[in-house]
Amino acid sequence: MVRFTLDPGNPPRQAPAEQARLARATDAALTAAAAANPDNPPLSAEELARLEGARLVRAVRAHTGLSQARFARAYHINVARLRDLEQGRTRPDSALLAYLAVIDREPAAVERALGRRDRSPAWAGGCSASSRTP
Repeated sequence: MVRFTLDPGNPPRQAPAEQARLARATDAALTAAAAANPDNPPLSAEELARLEGARLVRAVRAHTGLSQARFARAYHINVARLRDLEQGRTRPDSALLAYLAVIDREPAAVERALGRRDRSPAWAGGCSASSRTP
């Protein structure tokens, strides 16, 4: 086995003959070739829906600039569930989709609803003094 390190500044290029063959291929031929590839089976509607949910969840979190752990703490979402969602293992339900839309579009409203008045260290820890149990 030969190992090599890929140089990001100099990616591998297709041979001119391969480029020409792909340029001549129709969408139907490319789709048929992809469907016939046993290493690349087509995604089911459920798999596509999970991937779309993952993309949405990741986009909202990326918009906040928070890590998974900090986003989960800040918005009271189980971090394991967040990871499952972002990796496409599960789909967000309609309530979570609505919550994510509010987080994305009206983060101040979420902060008010959760009792967060500022970005104090107590909030960064994921719970306010009023929600702690003795």
